[in-house]
Amino acid sequence: MLFDERRRQKVYGNVEQPMNRYVEFVMEQFAPLGTITARSMFGGYTLYCEGIPFALIASEAVYLKVDDQNHAQFEVRGLQAFKPYADKPGVMQYFQIPPEIFEDDQALRAWGGPAIEAGWRALAKKKPKNIR
Repeated sequence: MLFDERRRQKVYGNVEQPMNRYVEFVMEQFAPLGTITARSMFGGYTLYCEGIPFALIASEAVYLKVDDQNHAQFEVRGLQAFKPYADKPGVMQYFQIPPEIFEDDQALRAWGGPAIEAGWRALAKKKPKNIR
């Protein structure tokens, strides 16, 4: 298994609990893209590749990061944007994955790679450049 027991454990106060098995499965699937880590957030998980946020897991569904450069790829397929609150308007810049992504290594790279790049671009926009 790719993840040892320490990496699968999350600390809640003084009690350690195992990471959600579905999250562990998804992390293993994305492992060919780089070092994948997960962080529990707001009832779901954010996935990181080499420290770059690129995916969300919510209600056992996986969503990939989108921006202007890869957004059309998701819309053409009719994939849905992540809506964090069912009773409120608004969506996040994450879209559901296509069903074949974990069945085909090329599909994984074709969809996961641009999501990681979108994560890089989003971080670059947030980080001000220090000029001295």
